[in-house]
Amino acid sequence: MTAGKLLSLSAALVVVMLLTGCVMTEKYEAEKARALNFQRLLAQEEKRTGDLDSELKRVKRESVDLEARNRELSAQVQAVREQLQRIQEEAAAMRDAAMLKEQEALSKPRKSVIKPKRQDKNVLGEEPRQMMEPLPPASTPESSAMSAESGSPRYHQVKPGETLYRLSRQYGVDVATLKSWNNLGGNQLEVGQKLIVGHQ
Repeated sequence: MTAGKLLSLSAALVVVMLLTGCVMTEKYEAEKARALNFQRLLAQEEKRTGDLDSELKRVKRESVDLEARNRELSAQVQAVREQLQRIQEEAAAMRDAAMLKEQEALSKPRKSVIKPKRQDKNVLGEEPRQMMEPLPPASTPESSAMSAESGSPRYHQVKPGETLYRLSRQYGVDVATLKSWNNLGGNQLEVGQKLIVGHQ
């Protein structure tokens, strides 16, 4: 009876040991698998961290390049603005100089020959021919000059576009008399020139 109990106990002990060994093996395998999985995840995270670090370095390099390019473009824009400002100042100075020169030219009598305007020719019609032709004998230069020189002379300052013929019609004096009063050898007039056009 005692031997049978011992055998039963021995068998039970063996079974317990076998079961314990199986459980320990399963736990070991599970821990091993979990450790491998953790290592794999850690390797993935390290790789991802490395990729992110490389990307960050690339972005930093690009940022530095962009900043340098931005500074270069800003310098170019500033240079263009300064050049444009200089051009505007030079243009303003040239414009002022031209206006001053024009004002000086207008304030001084011009020595250019006064030519009849095209409109004046159209309005007056036969003006050139009439300027060259003497007036009828009834109003000869000698008689007109003698009758008109009884008072003080009346002056007229020549303006652009005026001719002897126009002045003769304006003041009722023939061209030859105007030439005689003003010692004119031809029909050319100068702007600003003072002419005797009659007597008061």
